[in-house]
Amino acid sequence: MPDALIERHPFPGPGLAVRIIGEITRERIRILQEADQIYMDILHEDGLYNEIWQAFSVLIPVQTVGVMGDQRTYENLLGLRAVTSTDGMTADWYRMPADTLTKISNRIVNSVRGINRVVYDITSKPPGTIEWE
Repeated sequence: MPDALIERHPFPGPGLAVRIIGEITRERIRILQEADQIYMDILHEDGLYNEIWQAFSVLIPVQTVGVMGDQRTYENLLGLRAVTSTDGMTADWYRMPADTLTKISNRIVNSVRGINRVVYDITSKPPGTIEWE
């Protein structure tokens, strides 16, 4: 069996729908897919993917003010989540290197139309849960 299949992170049964908080539209699905692909690509590039039990992006229904070029923007907020665990019953947030977080945020904001701010979730389970919904 290929290593990529064996080492794949858990994925929720309902798919990306639980990672889009609020209304689910084609546009919001596109935004999340593009952002999450960048997140996963960088985790692989930096050799971190296999250190993390589960990592994913969450599209949050909050619009934030930003500046891109000389223009103000009013775009979506993206949350990043990464945890370590052995069984999913408890989990600790992954201490992502600052350089990696910077690379992820910059690439997403500069590449994904519709996102102008990225945040990193540092909540453990408990008290939080791994997924946001």
